[in-house]
Amino acid sequence: MAKAAKGRAKTAGVKDKEGWRPLRILVSNDDGIHAPGLKAAEKIAKALSDDVWVIAPETEQSGASHSLTLSRPLRVRQISARRFAVDGTPTDCVMMGMLHVMKETPPDLVLSGVNRGSNIADDVTYSGTIAAAMEGTVLGVPSIALSQAFNFDEHIQVKWNCAEHHGPIVIRKLLAAGWPKDVLINVNFPDRNADRVQGVRVTSQGKRDQATLNVDRRIDARGNPYFWIGFKRILSNPPDGTDLRAIYDGYVSVTPLHMNLTEAASLPALEAILGKPAKAPRKPKPAPAKTRRT
Repeated sequence: MAKAAKGRAKTAGVKDKEGWRPLRILVSNDDGIHAPGLKAAEKIAKALSDDVWVIAPETEQSGASHSLTLSRPLRVRQISARRFAVDGTPTDCVMMGMLHVMKETPPDLVLSGVNRGSNIADDVTYSGTIAAAMEGTVLGVPSIALSQAFNFDEHIQVKWNCAEHHGPIVIRKLLAAGWPKDVLINVNFPDRNADRVQGVRVTSQGKRDQATLNVDRRIDARGNPYFWIGFKRILSNPPDGTDLRAIYDGYVSVTPLHMNLTEAASLPALEAILGKPAKAPRKPKPAPAKTRRT
């Protein structure tokens, strides 16, 4: 990413054939078009550029993961200039943004979030917030997922000011450094006011204690059972260097996630058991054509 021109120090930009222009940003999420976290993400994006587009789901899509809509048509509703709602998943939103709405002017950066609640450890495999950043990465655009941790006590408000303040700072540094094309960046902000954040830590993906997983059985008004799936709000004791530990300790967690899920370390052991793939047999060379003597 190029440095901003003089007089536009707060605006990130890129160079193309016509010279310097502001960074074009696509903002999406999984909490829906009316989510307060989406407003926080817009605020972060507008601190970086004036060219911000919002394409988000009509309704909440938490837990949608990297799903896309294949069994019915999608509808796109334009709300205002550069602001659209899609009746589908976060993946659908980024697809529609890249391949339809912004087809003639594709984005330079995808920001997904800010999610209401952290997306750390095993959350990344369920998260629609992560999935929107995944889809941006698949389509060749640098992508960052943003999530704000919070206490689930109903009397405590989500501290959006933490993400709004630290988000632009972290993103500018990431853009200046760059990262590989097949990697997305997962940023989580701790449940603290902006001035109480301890700093930033680069982390690895942690692992939750699955004993906290809970299936709550209830009975409806007609006497029929129904269920809620969720996690018990119990703090574990994760190891240093993980996203879980960073958030618990009051740090912004920055985790690079790789789109290639192959576990390379397991390949030699499996090859020893199953054998390496057989090489395809060579095709015989065609016999030389016979020439007729006259």
